[in-house]
Amino acid sequence: MERGNYISAQAGRPIIAPPISEARFAIGEVVRHRLFDFRGVIFDIDPVFANSDEWYQSIPEDVRPQKDQPFYHLLAENGENSYVAYVSQQNLVTDSEAGPVDHPSVRDMFEAFRDGRYRLRRKLSH
Repeated sequence: MERGNYISAQAGRPIIAPPISEARFAIGEVVRHRLFDFRGVIFDIDPVFANSDEWYQSIPEDVRPQKDQPFYHLLAENGENSYVAYVSQQNLVTDSEAGPVDHPSVRDMFEAFRDGRYRLRRKLSH
């Protein structure tokens, strides 16, 4: 595999990452969606879109993000549900609540919420 390529489990195909892809947010950071009413903690980052074409096409065209930017995996929550979300960088902002996320998987992946963010459990870090 060439440098800058990786296999995406979600897309089921190789993904070519740009030589420089700058993520604005980090694993453990709490963020909010810019358009929709949910927030979450980042648990993984793809340098570019790495989900399926079917998933991408299901996004309404008028709000469909560009693929050539970082995409974030979130343990997300809204007023009623907890779920996993996949969100483009352009659609995320820093969470103004600056409080912990009440997702049931947070405790499995992260240590306690401290200083406005989560720390990945040692057993899960590279």
